[in-house]
Amino acid sequence: MSENYFQKVKDYLQELDYNITHENEEEGVIVVESESNGIINLVLGVADPLLIVEQFIFELNNASPDVYKQLLQKSRDIIHGAFVLDDTGTKVLFRNTHELENLDLNEIEATLNSLSLLLGEYAEEIIQFSK
Repeated sequence: MSENYFQKVKDYLQELDYNITHENEEEGVIVVESESNGIINLVLGVADPLLIVEQFIFELNNASPDVYKQLLQKSRDIIHGAFVLDDTGTKVLFRNTHELENLDLNEIEATLNSLSLLLGEYAEEIIQFSK
């Protein structure tokens, strides 16, 4: 019998007090927020064998090599996850992936804490990059 990973992820999110604002089990999509952690519209994709966690951070309006360099350097400091660009190359996202088979509460919590910390400590730079 195969494990219901979608429900498992949902249960973890609820245990961590994240508000589920949208869910579609058929598509494997869960959208959550946690105002206290500064997280809004965080998208989790349950796509066996992976859980993909993505948060839109900002749109690149005046990208320069220096901006890309700073984003790559900051990605090195992010404990869980990294900055990535979407397919258009204009949107900066936070992204992390996990193996569903071995997923536990601590792994999801570490990713969410990493994102929250990133948003808090890197806010000024994010604002500057998005101008």
